[in-house]
Amino acid sequence: MFTGIIQTVGHIGSLESRGGDVRLTVKAPGMDFSACALGDSIAVNGVCLTAVELGQDYFVADCSRETLQVTTLGKLGTSDPVNLEKALCLGQPLGGHLVSGHVDGVGRLLEQHEDARSVRLDFEMPQDLVRYVAKKGSICVNGVSLTVNDVKGSRFEVNIVPHTLRATTLGAIGPGDQVNLEVDLVARYLERLVMPDGESSGLDLGKLRDAGFIN
Repeated sequence: MFTGIIQTVGHIGSLESRGGDVRLTVKAPGMDFSACALGDSIAVNGVCLTAVELGQDYFVADCSRETLQVTTLGKLGTSDPVNLEKALCLGQPLGGHLVSGHVDGVGRLLEQHEDARSVRLDFEMPQDLVRYVAKKGSICVNGVSLTVNDVKGSRFEVNIVPHTLRATTLGAIGPGDQVNLEVDLVARYLERLVMPDGESSGLDLGKLRDAGFIN
């Protein structure tokens, strides 16, 4: 589990093809690995990966064929920058929102506009994710926890403050670039609870409709 608060920006050190999968080496001089162990989870651009090798300033992880197909990791090249976050430990502050590191889909940046010292980014998301994204709700973009400013059809807008522009890779993306998206966990579980067999859980579907959670 993660929070969507990026701890450092690393870069791809190498990509090694292994029988259809890829072994990824990530260089991360700005990350402290002293408390990490083999098997620990580290989010790379919002994708939860398992560390199979650890060094002083790097870690190695295997990317399955599924991960390469449903995220942007399969499009990365050597030296490409990546957002990094170690797994959340009990007792740590939850500065963003709960993030699983399981990408729901790949979005695309459509437009960017300066807004005082911040930047507004307008993304297009896959149609099947639209129902999970709400105005003033949370969304994870390339591992970064963000608040949704507005939603119009399959487009959503976020505001990136100066610190986030400096401390993540979001300040370097441009129109047409693809990003990993993870919707709010609450939205996913709420949908599951209100499915037809969810009536047995005691949920009042009428109240949920009145509140605008479902149609």
